[in-house]
Amino acid sequence: MSYPEYKQPLNYGQVGTDILAWWKQNSIFEKSVSSREGQPTFVFYEGPPSANGAPGIHHVMARTVKDIFCRYQTLLGKQVPRKGGWDTHGLPIELQVEKELGITKEDIGKKISIEEYNQRCRETVMRFKAQWDDLTEKMGYWVDLDDPYITFEPEYIESCWALLKKLYDKGFLYKGYTIQPYSPAAGTGLSSHELNQPGTYRDVMDTTVVAQFKVVRDAASEKLFAADDAAPLHILAWTTTPWTLPANTGLAVGKNIPYVLVRTFNPYTGAPVRVVLAEALVGKYFTEKGKEASSEDFKPGDKVLPWRIENTFKGADLVGIKYERLFGHATGFPVFENEENAFRVIVGDFVTTEDGTGIVHISPTFGADDFRVAQQNGIPALMVADDEGKLSPIVDRTGRYVAQMGEFGGRWVKNYDGHDQSGADYKTLDESIAIRMKGDGTAFKVEKYEHTYPHCWRTDKPVLYYPLDSWFIKTTAVKDRLIELNKTINWQPASTGTGRFGNWLENLVDWNLSRSRYWGTPLPIWRTQDGTEEICIGSIEQMKQEIDKAVTAEIMTHNPYANGEKVDLHRPYVDDIFLVSPSGQPMYREPDLIDVWFDSGAMPYAQWHYPLENSEKFHKNFPADFIAEGVDQTRGWFFTLHALAVMLEDSVAYKNVMANGLVLDKNGNKMSKRLGNAVDPFATIAQYGPDATRWYMIANAQPWDNLKFDLNGITEVQRRFFGTLFNTYSFYALYANLDGFQATETARVPHHELSELDRWILSKLQSLIKEVRGHYDAYDPTKAARASRIS
Repeated sequence: MSYPEYKQPLNYGQVGTDILAWWKQNSIFEKSVSSREGQPTFVFYEGPPSANGAPGIHHVMARTVKDIFCRYQTLLGKQVPRKGGWDTHGLPIELQVEKELGITKEDIGKKISIEEYNQRCRETVMRFKAQWDDLTEKMGYWVDLDDPYITFEPEYIESCWALLKKLYDKGFLYKGYTIQPYSPAAGTGLSSHELNQPGTYRDVMDTTVVAQFKVVRDAASEKLFAADDAAPLHILAWTTTPWTLPANTGLAVGKNIPYVLVRTFNPYTGAPVRVVLAEALVGKYFTEKGKEASSEDFKPGDKVLPWRIENTFKGADLVGIKYERLFGHATGFPVFENEENAFRVIVGDFVTTEDGTGIVHISPTFGADDFRVAQQNGIPALMVADDEGKLSPIVDRTGRYVAQMGEFGGRWVKNYDGHDQSGADYKTLDESIAIRMKGDGTAFKVEKYEHTYPHCWRTDKPVLYYPLDSWFIKTTAVKDRLIELNKTINWQPASTGTGRFGNWLENLVDWNLSRSRYWGTPLPIWRTQDGTEEICIGSIEQMKQEIDKAVTAEIMTHNPYANGEKVDLHRPYVDDIFLVSPSGQPMYREPDLIDVWFDSGAMPYAQWHYPLENSEKFHKNFPADFIAEGVDQTRGWFFTLHALAVMLEDSVAYKNVMANGLVLDKNGNKMSKRLGNAVDPFATIAQYGPDATRWYMIANAQPWDNLKFDLNGITEVQRRFFGTLFNTYSFYALYANLDGFQATETARVPHHELSELDRWILSKLQSLIKEVRGHYDAYDPTKAARASRIS
């Protein structure tokens, strides 16, 4: 057998194609796993990608990291099974389908049935699977593509149900009415880890208002009127969301914060007023020049406001004072239930003097702190009846004011309709409210203000804080254990584990599981209408048994699965299942889906249909020795894997984890097809070959650092590293073939007969092996690559 010889210049792309063909023909990947049966295993989890979009060059980077360590452990003699997987539920698929159909969430069940909609989602979700598989093979990533786990399959969903039942039985699943992050553009609530995806908090320029709330003169407020001045008296409160002011029902002060009563003028109407604000913030609204100015000489429109402090109080002195409603019935705004207990000053433990006026406007329907402090003090929320007579917030779930909101009824609170804001006549709702308040003397200061505001990570539209009935996983119950076990995980880089991930765990809140959507894993809980009885279903078999009971009780006419029919656990089919409670009452499925991150976090169990079967296989493959995904998964997949493992198994889900950085263009900008700076992974591999592409990515920067991807860098790798390697091999092959030389495993020159130069070379080789293995064992592939470079 002769050594193959290659002509210059070497076609690296063709070499990759030839090697891939040989691998397939000889089942090399499969043999690398099967030939090590009975050997120690190295467990790797594949984080499931979504195949509803084409893969990019950054996926080559992420998958190269995964492949390196699986191959390394295989070369050490371990068995390394690698099961592929697909994430097939969630908002990206829904948004894509809605865009293609030209519909919104509001049209589902009207213009298109849930069944038709979900069928379209099913067809869409694997649209690019062939491209993903093709890239996986061409880049040389070894993973089992023939038997992947797929999150929309009934067996996978059934495992998710079984895990949810375990959490339910442990008391970790509960329903609560709270203020939650909500995306009107997506039509669903968001979990805290979704709200903390990279890029969700953005700098925006908004209209802000310092509102004047007119104090009611009575026994509680008489101390403020001691000067017996005829000027009306107001409390000042600042907000960056003026659209919430019509829902104001309370004002919060700091109990021990010093406040002052200032006599001045309203800057817009010129009317004399007395205003209350924190002493520490007086300088923010009043100048030293104004302190010396004459009140008698002031004219409306003057830039300098005369002012003087008339009195000082502690926050505790203001508690219980009543004020007039900012947007009242006389101007077309609705009466609401328990209104007589609203519009009072209360204490808020979150009030500071860092900004604003040191007084916080309370709208219980649109803020978590507002909701909590209002409940504690008996302050009602401003709710109005919807079309079905149910009390609801003044903003509907599409992000618009309800019709009852007077002159502002039907207006969007944020730009959810994609309106062109560049027009001279365009006004946001915040601006319209501010203009009205300036005119009626209830605004003390209106200005543009830049601040950070959360946006939906999938729609890029602003998030609201909104009252929702949601199901939660009580992650806070195991917070200390989550923190404790995280310290045993080897994070690369370590700073992600102690910083980004560690800080997340330190500030943990319960996991909002509910999603008000259509395509996903349904929540397997059935309840009576009064909510007093409920059941959590943990398997298809249990559901069938409960249906039989419902048929006997004549709540259902028949069991649709009695004759072995195929079960689809998606909506709308599960919505048509009605069960019977122990007391004989009908039970209806809670309409929510579950957070799609639960799907992906359940993969260690659901990929084997555990806990319903395959217990031995699961325990053999749990926890993972290694996982790797982008740093954006720190509060996504990494967290849900960790949370579920601790709550279900009191264990870590992974022992070693790498958080990859971003792949940027050569100038450090984010790649985008729109900007024309995206790199085609297929074209790159075809031109430069998978080896040079992968080597460049790993040797150029550590995986957790951002990589400035430059095709010229791959050319340099080809020339220096692979060129040297190729020339060395060509020299050897040429003369080995001329001499008919064949190297064998056994026909070696005894070590003591080797020349000093040969012994030196072998010593260098062993030193290199030791160094490279040390870097691989430390999960640092870049140092391993750089140590191997031929200089």
